[in-house]
Formats: sequence, structure tokens, C-alpha cells
Amino acid sequence: QVQLVESGGGLVQPGGSLRLSCAASGIIFSSFDMGWYRQAPGKQREVVAGITSGGYTDYADFVKGRFTISRDNAKNTVYLQMNSLKPEDTAVYYCKTVVAGYRQYWGQGTQVTVSS
Repeated sequence: QVQLVESGGGLVQPGGSLRLSCAASGIIFSSFDMGWYRQAPGKQREVVAGITSGGYTDYADFVKGRFTISRDNAKNTVYLQMNSLKPEDTAVYYCKTVVAGYRQYWGQGTQVTVSS
């Protein structure tokens, strides 16, 4: 079955960096678009960045210039490099893919906390 496993979260000071990873299994990874989302306490889940199977990337306005999404098809992994982190970036970060055009698969999430 499809499985997505995030890692790399943690506690970081404002202005710091983290790199999140999402390892996929159960799919032909190179054929699927991937996305990163986040959910802060008391808020709705929101899209952060996406990358297509062809490598095209897109970002939410609030992370443009600070975050970079990338993928390594040989490792079945998508990454989110987060720089210049702000306290408002604190959230649980999830990766997601969609199979057969409608079936969504989510990872378990990884906590990112930005605090001094």
C-alpha cells in the first residue's frame, strides 16, 4: 500500500533552517506529483509547496524565497528545505500525494517549532 513517512522536524530558533524529508513507498514515485502542507494549532491545513512529476514547483506566497521543495526519484523522497524560519512557521508539516486522480495519501506529519 501507499505509505508516506515524514522526518526532519524539530525545534529551531527564528532565522534558522530545517530540511524535511518525505519517503514514499507503494507507488512509482517518479510518476506522481507531491506536496507539502502544514497545520498550526487551531488553524486549517494549508498548502506550502508542490512539485510535479516533471519537477515543476510552486509555493504559497508566505514561503516564497524562504522554502525550497525538491525531489530525488532514485530515493523515492521529496524534501522541503526551510530557511529564515519564523515563529509563524510553527506547525505540523505533512506530505501528500494523489493516486488515480482522487485518492489522497498523507504522511503522519512532523512537528516544526520555531521559537527562541
